[in-house]
Amino acid sequence: MRLQYFHSLFFGWAALVILMACNKGDDPIQPNPDPNWNPTYVSIDQPNWFPAMPAPDLNPTSLEGIALGRRLYYDAALHPEGSFSCSSCHVQSEGFTSNPGGTAVVSHVNLGWYDAFLWNGKIEGGLENIMYFEVNDFFQTDVDRLSVNEVYRGKFFQAFGDSTITRVACSKALAQFVRSMISADAHYDRYKHGNELPTPDEVMGEKIFNSEAGDCFHCHVPPLFTDNSFHNIGLDSVFEGDAVGRFLVSGNDYDKGAFKTPTLRNIALTAPYMHDGRFQTLEEVIDHYNEGVHSSYSLDPIMTKPGKENGLQLSETQKQQLIAFLLSLTDSTYVSNESFSSP
Repeated sequence: MRLQYFHSLFFGWAALVILMACNKGDDPIQPNPDPNWNPTYVSIDQPNWFPAMPAPDLNPTSLEGIALGRRLYYDAALHPEGSFSCSSCHVQSEGFTSNPGGTAVVSHVNLGWYDAFLWNGKIEGGLENIMYFEVNDFFQTDVDRLSVNEVYRGKFFQAFGDSTITRVACSKALAQFVRSMISADAHYDRYKHGNELPTPDEVMGEKIFNSEAGDCFHCHVPPLFTDNSFHNIGLDSVFEGDAVGRFLVSGNDYDKGAFKTPTLRNIALTAPYMHDGRFQTLEEVIDHYNEGVHSSYSLDPIMTKPGKENGLQLSETQKQQLIAFLLSLTDSTYVSNESFSSP
C-alpha cells in the first residue's frame, strides 16, 4: 500500500473513502481527548485510472485503524467460540475468497467502491455497513472476549481514542483495513499503462470482451470489472429459495434470479463460479453464455439482444482468446502483499 501521510510518507497501495452514515455501523465514535491519543491519519492513494471513491468523515483512516482491522480480520476471537475468522473464508492466495462449494464466497477486492454487498445486495451503504453486519449478525461477536485482552484495549485506544471495545468500533477498524485492500497491479494494468506487452491472444480477447461479440463489458465494466448492479443471466428458468436472488431484497418480480455482478479481477483464482458455485472452470462459464442461457420472464434484456437469442456463439478460438484476457486480470502482487497478510 502506498499511504501518504499529511507530510507524504510511502507505505503501499490503498484508498481513503468517505461514506455517509446509514445504520448503527456508521454511528460516530466519540474519542477520548486524552493527549496520549495521537493517531496517524493517512490519505490512502487510489489508482488514478479508477473512479473516485465516496468519502468517510465518520471513520477517518489511520495507520492504527488499519493495523487494528488487519489484526481483527485474522483473529478467530471475532467468533463467540473462536471457531473461525474473516480470513477462514477469505483466503489471500485465492483472491480473498475460498472454494468450499455451495454458496460462493464473495472476493474481498476493491470493496471500497461498492454500495451494496452480498449476492443479493441485502446490505447497502459503505464498508462500515457491511462490516457491522459481519460483526453483529454474522459473527455475533462477543466483545467481552476481546475486552479481556489488554493488548486489544491498547490498540482500540490507539485507533479510536477509547479502550472500550464495541461492535461498532470493531466494524470501523475492519472497514479501514478492507478499504485498503486494492487490486490494481495485474498484467492487464501493466500493459494498459505501457509497462508490459500483451500477447496476441490477450489483445483479441480484450476486443471480444469489449465488443458485442463477447458482450462482457456492459456488466463487467473496466477497470473495476463490475457494474455494482444485479442481473439475471439465465442460470435458471425457475426460481425457488435463495435462487430468487435480488427479489428477496427488492420484492420486484423482475429481480427474480438476479445476483450481484462479481468483479472479474483475480477471476482465475476464485473458482468455482456463479453465486452457487455451479461452474468449476472459466470454460464452463463461457459455455453458459455461449449456448446455455435459460429463458425466463425476468431474464436480463442484455441476454436477449438481437442476434444473441441463441447465445454468443463464439468459436473455440475466440473462447480461448477471451480466457487469455481473463487470465491477464490476475494480480499476483495483491495475493502476495504482506500488508494484507496475517500480522
